[in-house]
Amino acid sequence: MKRVFAWALALCLTAGLLMVPAQAADSAAIQAAIQALGIMTGDENGNMNLSASVTRAQFAKMMVMASSYRDTVGESGGMSVFSDVKSSYWGAEYIRIAVEQGWVQGYSDGTFRPDKTITTEEAATALLRMLGYTSEDLAGAYPQAQLSKYRALGLGDGVSAGRGQALTREEVMVIFYNLMTAKTKAGSVYATTIGYSLTSGGELDYTALVEENLVGPITRLPGESLELSFTPTAVYRNGAEAQLSDIGTYDVYYYNENLRTVYAYSSRVVGTYTAASPGVMSPTSVTVAGNTYNLSTSSAIYKLSSMGEFSVGDQVTLLLGMDGTVVDVVSAAVGSEIVYGVVIGTSTEKYTDAAGGSHTSRTVEVACTDGTVRQYSTDVSYDVGAMVSVSSNGGSLTVKRLTDKSAGGKVNSDGTRIGDLTLAADVEILDSDGNGGYKRVYPSRLAGYTLSSGDVQWYITNDSGQVSHMILDDVTGDIHTYGLLTDVEEVSQEMNLMGSYTYLIGGQSGVFNSSGKLFSVSTGGARFVYEDGAISSIKNLEKVTLTSLTASQASAGSGKTYKVSEDVQVYLRTSGSGYTLTNLAALGDLSQYQITGYYDNLGCSAGGQIRVVTAVKR
Repeated sequence: MKRVFAWALALCLTAGLLMVPAQAADSAAIQAAIQALGIMTGDENGNMNLSASVTRAQFAKMMVMASSYRDTVGESGGMSVFSDVKSSYWGAEYIRIAVEQGWVQGYSDGTFRPDKTITTEEAATALLRMLGYTSEDLAGAYPQAQLSKYRALGLGDGVSAGRGQALTREEVMVIFYNLMTAKTKAGSVYATTIGYSLTSGGELDYTALVEENLVGPITRLPGESLELSFTPTAVYRNGAEAQLSDIGTYDVYYYNENLRTVYAYSSRVVGTYTAASPGVMSPTSVTVAGNTYNLSTSSAIYKLSSMGEFSVGDQVTLLLGMDGTVVDVVSAAVGSEIVYGVVIGTSTEKYTDAAGGSHTSRTVEVACTDGTVRQYSTDVSYDVGAMVSVSSNGGSLTVKRLTDKSAGGKVNSDGTRIGDLTLAADVEILDSDGNGGYKRVYPSRLAGYTLSSGDVQWYITNDSGQVSHMILDDVTGDIHTYGLLTDVEEVSQEMNLMGSYTYLIGGQSGVFNSSGKLFSVSTGGARFVYEDGAISSIKNLEKVTLTSLTASQASAGSGKTYKVSEDVQVYLRTSGSGYTLTNLAALGDLSQYQITGYYDNLGCSAGGQIRVVTAVKR
C-alpha cells in the first residue's frame, strides 16, 4: 500500500514528542519515539514491560532495529553462529548481523549466552562500536574507558545504572533514545546516518518516524474486515479516540504496527463530477461539488479517468484520506452520507459530460458544518441563510430545508456539553450570521459561555444521543471583520450627510466615503459589516485600558478580565497617528507601553473578546 502522511496525523499523536535530551523528556515521549523507531514495540498486547531486564539477544535485536539493517532481517535464514544459538532461535538473525558488524562478540568458549542480562558496560561498548569508535579512540582500560566515553557522548543521560549493573528495559529505552542524537566518530548525528530526518532545530523528526512505518490508505469495503496483523492499543477516528468497531464501511484507515495504532477517517464529498485536470485521460485532480481535490492513489485516478467507471457529469462520492486528498471513489448511492449546512449563495453550474453534451443547472453554495463550501444542483430556490441538508437517494442528490431546532444553556469548561446536550467528540459546529457569513467553530471556543435558547438554530444527534452537527446564530462574533478606525470625518448639514472613514483591517489601510449616511463612530477599534462587497455598517468596540495582557487573557484596572481573540490585531503607534500591525511577542516588555483593548460588546453570547489592541510607548 502507498504510504501517505500529512499534518492531520499530528492531531492524533501525543504532542511534544520531538527528540529532546533524555533528562528533559518524560517517559511517555521517550517511549513513543522508541516505538515509532521500531526499536522496542512491546509484547503481543503492546505492553512494554519496562521494569524487566534486557537479555543479550534482545539487545542485539534492538541494535539491528536502530541501524540501517532494520529492513533486511529475514531476507536470509537464521544461521547458527554460536553453539548455544540454533538457526531456529528467534534472535539468530539479529545476533548474526550484530556480530558481523562488530558491535557485539561471543565468549571464548564459542557461546553467545543470549539469555544473559546485559550490563551497562556491555551496552556502552556495543553502542560505541555502532558509532564508529574503537578501543584505539578511548583513553584507559576496559570498562572505565568505554563508560567514560558513553557518558561524554550523552548516551547515559537519564540512566542511573552503573558499572556491573544489569539494565532494565526502561533504561535501555532511554539509552537508544540518546543514541539517535549522539555524534558518530565522523561527527555526524547518528540518526541521519541511518536515513532519519531532523527538524530545523537539529532534533529527530517524530512525524517522519511515524510515516516510516505507516501503512495505508486502505478503504474498508462492504463485508471486508480490517487488514491488521496485530491488536491495536490505540484507535483514532477523525482525530478522536475510538474503537475498532467504530471504523465503518468506506472509512479510509492507516496503521502503524510499531505504535500499534490505527488512524481512520470518514471524510467524504458527495456531488457532481464536473471537471478533471489536466484531463480525463489521466487526471491528477477533479472538481466535485464546486471544489477541486487532488488524487493520491492509482485506484482513484483510474476510476475517474476515461477508462474508469465514473465520467464527468456523474454523481460520485470521494473518499478522502488524512491529508484531504482523494484515495478512493464510489457511487453517490452507496457511499454518501448526509451533509448539513447553510446556503451562502446561488449560482449556475456549467459542464460538459463524457459524450460532449453541455449541461447547465441551478446550484446552491452551502457552507457545510465541516467548514467547507460545496455546490449542489437543485430545482428549488433557497434564500441566503437557509439551513439545508444534502443527501443521496438512488444516486441523485436531494437538497432539503432544515426545520429550526433550538437549544441553549451553559457550556461546560471542557466544551463537552451545552445545557442538557452532550456533544460528540467529532461534533461539527457552524456559526452563521444568516447573511452569507459563516465560520466553523470548535467546542473549546464556546467553553464557559452561556447560550440563549435562540443561539442554537438547529442540531441533530447520532445513534448514541450525542450532538453530531449543530448550526449557531452568530454566537461567537468570529464571523465579523474587525479593525482600527484611525480617522473619522462626518458632516451633517441639513439634508447633506457625508462621512469619511480611514481604517486599518489586518494591517491593510483603506478609506470608505459614505453619502447620505453617517455611522456616528469615533476613532478606535471597530466592527465592519459588508454587503455586496462594500461596507454597509461600522460600529465602535468598547474601549478598555488594560493593565495586563497575554495571548489568551487581558485584565483592566477594575479587576475585570477579558478573553483575547485568537485573531486579535495588535497595532503599535509609531508617530503621530500612524499605526503598524505587530504582535505581542514583538512588543516584548508590555510595561513599557500604554495598552488599550477594544472588545466586542455587540450582543454575541460567546463574544465579549478583545479583538483589537493598540500599544503606545510610554
